[in-house]
Amino acid sequence: MIVFDSVYKSFDGGENYAVKDVSFEVHEGETMVLLGSSGSGKTTVLKLANRLLELSSGSIEVDGEDVSTQDPISLRRKIGYVFQGIGLFPHVTIEENVAMVLRLLGWSKKERREKAHELLEIIGLDPSTYANRYPEALSGGQQQRVGVGRALAADPSYLLMDEPFGALDALTRDTLQQELLSLKEKLSKTIVFVTHDIFEALTLGDRIAVLHDGNLEQVGTAEEIVNTPGTDFVRELFEKPAKQLRLYGDIT
Repeated sequence: MIVFDSVYKSFDGGENYAVKDVSFEVHEGETMVLLGSSGSGKTTVLKLANRLLELSSGSIEVDGEDVSTQDPISLRRKIGYVFQGIGLFPHVTIEENVAMVLRLLGWSKKERREKAHELLEIIGLDPSTYANRYPEALSGGQQQRVGVGRALAADPSYLLMDEPFGALDALTRDTLQQELLSLKEKLSKTIVFVTHDIFEALTLGDRIAVLHDGNLEQVGTAEEIVNTPGTDFVRELFEKPAKQLRLYGDIT
């Protein structure tokens, strides 16, 4: 479980706050989607969880332990992170990209190779075809799969995903969303997923945390947020999507 308790983050010494008094829990095994527009604070919240950013006040606990007391490097190796820009190393092979964290952890070359090939199978890339290729030879969707594989390499309990499908075309994005749902079912990971796309949030989230101007507007299931919006902002945000979902029978 990840617990955010009265979390604040300022980048200018307290004059302004990117995140203001945010409190919520991410339950074991669920996908929590952080939904909001640019500047809403969603990516800041994500980066605070593994200390890519340091909070200004409040606390964050992972499995009951305050992250501020943990070595940030060790913490990040326990929590997988999938970047918005994928962030593959262009000068090394796909196999080496997937196994990069394992190399830092001291795994042998044989162990790294076996684990990388196992992960490539899981993410739908045949290792006999892709292991020795370089990132530039892969499509955007394939590169994003490799990014997910790399984040899973050390078998973390938690996976943080920062708008991983945002730069992809609609068809590829839809495909990867379904693959992520399947992957979650298979691997039983706890996922925190950042997006600005309402339909992506509704597709992937067991629960959704809606952020706006650094404030947490509401946390709930898709049905709770669509049917009983907690604030005027949430009501207006979901008004049109709710009509479309009801029209096609996707939500009651």
